[in-house]
Amino acid sequence: MKILVVDDDRLIVKTTCDILKIKGHEPIAAYSGEEGVEKVKSGQPDCVFMDIKMTGINGVEAMKRMQEIVPDLPVLLVSAYATEELVAEAKNAGAYAIMSKPLNFPRILSFLSLLRKEEIILVVDDEPIFYQNLKDVLPLRGFQVEMVSEPRYVLGHLENTYKLAIILVVKMGVVNVTEVLKEVRAKYPSKPVVLVTGYPREMGDAIDKGCRLGIYTCLYKPFAMDDLFGVIEDIRIKKLQGLLVSA
Repeated sequence: MKILVVDDDRLIVKTTCDILKIKGHEPIAAYSGEEGVEKVKSGQPDCVFMDIKMTGINGVEAMKRMQEIVPDLPVLLVSAYATEELVAEAKNAGAYAIMSKPLNFPRILSFLSLLRKEEIILVVDDEPIFYQNLKDVLPLRGFQVEMVSEPRYVLGHLENTYKLAIILVVKMGVVNVTEVLKEVRAKYPSKPVVLVTGYPREMGDAIDKGCRLGIYTCLYKPFAMDDLFGVIEDIRIKKLQGLLVSA
C-alpha cells in the first residue's frame, strides 16, 4: 500500500519508511504537516502515519486539511509529548488511533494487513431481494456478502470463514431474534449484529430483547443505504482501532 509518513524528525521518517518498504509497502516521506497535505493533494495515499507535535501546523490540523481532500483517509497520529487536549482533539477529529513512540510495528503491520482486506458481511434473511441489493452495492465499498436463509445455519457460516458482522432481518413470526442472538453470543460474544426490520411496533419486544443481548444497532425500513454503509464502516473502523489500542 501507499503510506504517507509525516514527521519533522528525519531519522524517524527514514526508519519508518525503511521498515514499511521491507514489508512490501510504498512509503512516501514528508517532513512537515504542510508538506504532508501537499503529498495528499498530489497523490492519494492509502494511509497516513503522522506525528502530532511538529513545527508549523501540528498533526491534528494537517489531518483536518487532509480529510478535506480525502474524507475517508485513514490517519494514525503519533505522540510522544502531546497534551491531553491535543489527543482529545485528534480523536474527535477522526484519527483512527493515537500511538505512542516508539512505534509498535508488529501491531501496525497487522493493522495494514487488514486495512485493505475485503470483509465479509453475513445476511440472515429468507428472501433474496434485500440480499441481492446488498450484493450489488456492498462490493463497491470493499465488502463481500454471504446469505443464510435459515437462522439455524448461522453458526455454521461463522465457523467456515470470519465475518465482520451479521445483518439479521427480523420479520413477523419468521426469526426468533432471542434464540439466534443467544447462540451467537455464546460462541462469539463480541460479534456485531445489526437488526433490520420493517415492523418497529410489532417487533418492539423482540428488538428490546435484542438490545439486552447486545446488538450493535437496529435499522428500520425504509432506510437510506448510506445509513447501513455508515454502520458497517463504523464496525470496521472499530475493529481496526482495536488492533492499535495498545500500540
